[in-house]
Amino acid sequence: MQQADELTVVHHDDSVSRFRDVTYTLSREGLSLVTACGSERHFPRHDVLTTHVRRLRAAA
Repeated sequence: MQQADELTVVHHDDSVSRFRDVTYTLSREGLSLVTACGSERHFPRHDVLTTHVRRLRAAA
């Protein structure tokens, strides 16, 4: 899984979801993510138009 300090998901209906401090996987099936508090979300591939990832700190 990849890590992001900020993850923005743009959906096909032009709505936007924003998350902070997440781990995520973007695959053919869609986008799966786990937030810092442990909640899990899944967006099917037909719902995700694009993602924007921002890393604020260097990887250890």
